[in-house]
Amino acid sequence: MVWRTVGASNFSICPNGSIQWIWDVFGECAQDGWDEASVGLGLVSILCFAASTFPQYIKACKTGNMDQALSLWFLLGWIGGDSCNLIGSFLADQLPLQTYTAVYYVLADLVMLTLYFYYKFKKRPSPLSAPINSVLLFILGTVCITPLLSGTGPVAVPREGFRGRMLLSVEPGNKPFTKKEVVGFVIGSVSSVLYLFSRLPQIRTNFLRQSTQGISYSLFALVMLGNTLYGLSVLLKNPEVGQSEGSYLLHHLPWLVGSLGVLLLDTIISIQFLLYRSHDAATAASEREPLLPS
Repeated sequence: MVWRTVGASNFSICPNGSIQWIWDVFGECAQDGWDEASVGLGLVSILCFAASTFPQYIKACKTGNMDQALSLWFLLGWIGGDSCNLIGSFLADQLPLQTYTAVYYVLADLVMLTLYFYYKFKKRPSPLSAPINSVLLFILGTVCITPLLSGTGPVAVPREGFRGRMLLSVEPGNKPFTKKEVVGFVIGSVSSVLYLFSRLPQIRTNFLRQSTQGISYSLFALVMLGNTLYGLSVLLKNPEVGQSEGSYLLHHLPWLVGSLGVLLLDTIISIQFLLYRSHDAATAASEREPLLPS
């Protein structure tokens, strides 16, 4: 995985008129429209993920009930999945855009958890607030330092050549897993499981409350869009030289399952927003009504 600019001098390794800025920035050899679309969709997915959390931050500041609206297990499962996703992306040599996105995931999750505990301890002060804040700060520092440490290592050797995209091809062989990639694959699989199970507590919380008040739908709508584009960006990418389509998909399978599988559960949460919107509107209206004098 290339974490530093490869340099124009090595651009000759990537033939057939590839877009040079993609090579310089991401170390990716965008040989045709498939690769260019993969990078483009990956960048748009990062923008969706980056924008998704801000509506929830604003909603939390307005309502002040984030600790009631969001399930703690949902947030813990989310940050657990994102943390495993980040570690797995490093170890399993995933696409650079996948790793960049994983770094942002964890940072955004930490802000969300901080807001959750802020409103929880604001209403009910607890002696645990200081230790929890210390743990969050430690995780934040670790996430920020990890990419910097990885950047000091040797630059990965770019791909030796290019093979056009051939669906259902059988000639190329299977790329074997290295020990490091096996560990990354396992961690990525754990990440997918955490992603899938993180939605279940939130679905249950919404059902018990019969309400989605305090939750910004933009959070889930943008995450759904981001996951769709993220999955497409991985699927559109050309395999490495000599690697079959099946081998390529196998190497990226945990991340595809985690990304596309969560779409189904987020769709259920979207249905809950539709089912409970009349109840939420009535509750909001009653809160705005002034008390009549007796």
